[in-house]
Amino acid sequence: MQPFLLCLLAGVGLLAAACDAPPAEAPKPVHLPPVPPGELRSPEAFASIRDNDARAASLFLEASKVLLHPRCVNCHPHDGVPRQGDSGGRHNPPVERGQRDRGLAALECTSCHQAQNLDFARVPGAPGWHLAPVEMAWLGRTPAAICAQVKDPARNGKKTLAQIVEHSAHDELVAWGWAPGHGRTKAPGSQAQFGALIDAWVKAGAACPPEEARP
Repeated sequence: MQPFLLCLLAGVGLLAAACDAPPAEAPKPVHLPPVPPGELRSPEAFASIRDNDARAASLFLEASKVLLHPRCVNCHPHDGVPRQGDSGGRHNPPVERGQRDRGLAALECTSCHQAQNLDFARVPGAPGWHLAPVEMAWLGRTPAAICAQVKDPARNGKKTLAQIVEHSAHDELVAWGWAPGHGRTKAPGSQAQFGALIDAWVKAGAACPPEEARP
């Protein structure tokens, strides 16, 4: 038999075998336990996701419920103008970031914002009140984009991932998001839960969710 014919028959056989092979199983969808609005899943809820990258991405997506909440993004603007309220309106009276993220010299953030909420005046406050650096602007960005920023020392205040965990779990200005004072919706869950999710994300390898993913 000619070599060409042998190759042809072999190719037909391989094609037939491929057609007869059972289709590969699609990945089984992960069913996470439901949580009420305004709450967070615990890291243990993601234990069934065996792939580390997939689990890390899902953990960060859960944590992004906090990162995308008005209590966070209002202080992470891209244009130097803080936002207010749950609707994210521009700060009134008009203010700007200034050179040190603490407002202009004539009207610094701490001119009005004290180390605690002033509920009678309806002015929020916490220790060290200021805007996040422009490198960490989150307003209007996706969880994937925020995740990349959080991991990048050039855009996260030169922090290690361990320092990011510490900042998330214990920083006093971050803590304000769960005790925002008069008429403001608190961030989902608690600071302890948020810190635990960030810690679990780091321990799983700190992979980021895909660009299209939303919490």
